[in-house]
Amino acid sequence: MVRIGLISDTHGYLDDAVYTHFAHCDEVWHAGDFGPGVVEELKAFKPLRGVYGNIDGHEIRSEFPEVLQFTIEGVNVMMKHIGGYPGRYAPGVKAEIQQQKPQLFISGHSHILKVIYDDKLSCLHMNPGAAGKHGWHKIRTLIRFVIDGKDMKQCEVIELGNR
Repeated sequence: MVRIGLISDTHGYLDDAVYTHFAHCDEVWHAGDFGPGVVEELKAFKPLRGVYGNIDGHEIRSEFPEVLQFTIEGVNVMMKHIGGYPGRYAPGVKAEIQQQKPQLFISGHSHILKVIYDDKLSCLHMNPGAAGKHGWHKIRTLIRFVIDGKDMKQCEVIELGNR
C-alpha cells in the first residue's frame, strides 16, 4: 500500500498546509508547472515524482520528463502536464494511452480538478487542479489517495482556500 499526495500548477507557491495534508503520504507526485523553488522544497519533504509543465524552465526540464510512465504496486501510471481528460484529450494523448495502457492517467495544466473514469480506455484520469496562486482558478486544490495492489482508493479532494 502506497499513500500518494498529488499536486499540480504550484507556479512557485507552496502553501504550508501541503506539508500537513501530505504528512502521512509516502510519495508526492507533481503534474507540472512547479515554478521556482518548489522542487527543492518537495524533495526535502518526501520522495517526489513529476513532469515538467509549460512554464517550467531548463533546470526543471532537465530533471523531469514531459511524460512519466511507471508502475507502482500493481498500477501502470502515466503522467503528462498537458494531457486533457476523457472525451477531450490533448493531441496525441489518447493514442499514447491506447498504446501504453495505463490504469491511471494524471494531468495538470487546466487548473480544474477532475477525477473521471474513462470507460472507453479503462483508465482513471486525475487532475488535482491548481495548488498555486497564479491562474484563473478560484480555489487551490490537491488530491490524496491510496494505491493498494491494483486498487486505487480513498481518494480525497483537499481545498487549500482561495487563490
